[in-house]
Amino acid sequence: MLLGTHAPKLDDKGRVILPAKFREELQGGLVITRGQENCLYVFSSAEFAAVHDKIRQAPVTSIEARNYLRVFLSGASDELPDKQGRVTIPAALRQYAGLDKDLVVIGVGARAEIWNAKSWNEYLAQQETAFANVAAEVIPGLF
Repeated sequence: MLLGTHAPKLDDKGRVILPAKFREELQGGLVITRGQENCLYVFSSAEFAAVHDKIRQAPVTSIEARNYLRVFLSGASDELPDKQGRVTIPAALRQYAGLDKDLVVIGVGARAEIWNAKSWNEYLAQQETAFANVAAEVIPGLF
């Protein structure tokens, strides 16, 4: 499970060093793709295959499913971390997420997310109050 918040730097070649806690799960290969809220999703290759299998089950007659599949998969990039745990983020994905030198990488269970540090801090500030004030059951059976 991928957990925590990390603050690696993006180097001049568009590479990021994966958090040490994530390397074991991602060392066999990973997929980086567009996420929601202008972040990047990072899946292990096995997890991405499982997510893809679920998406493929959506009816081809659904415009929403077709649109989601196109956006999600058209930006996907297979990557293999090097010996130092670095992975290259393709230029198009860096542009999509507005990435510059300062990044935030968060673990979200089955995936990691890569954020522009300023965007993450703004997002987190906006969500803190809503998170603290949740009065209804957002995730069934959780609390």
